[in-house]
Amino acid sequence: MSGTPRFLTLADVAEVLNTSSAQVYALVRRGELPAIKIGGRGQWRVESSVLEKFIDDMYSQTKAFVADHPFVEAEGTTPAATPDAS
Repeated sequence: MSGTPRFLTLADVAEVLNTSSAQVYALVRRGELPAIKIGGRGQWRVESSVLEKFIDDMYSQTKAFVADHPFVEAEGTTPAATPDAS
């Protein structure tokens, strides 16, 4: 078995996504990121495989957004350097 736990806390997910626990909680409560609520205190957990699928889906959505909204340089400006794709 790998070193990654099957279920992650919202704080764990926030660390993976480099965002806040509040943002992850909002994603869960809006139903954008599937999670389960366990225990008497109702602690949220996100399955690792679900998080990976969520990330893949976000890449697909972003790709579609970029295709539908091409970036256009403002007239008279020079293009900014692009990050290294490697």
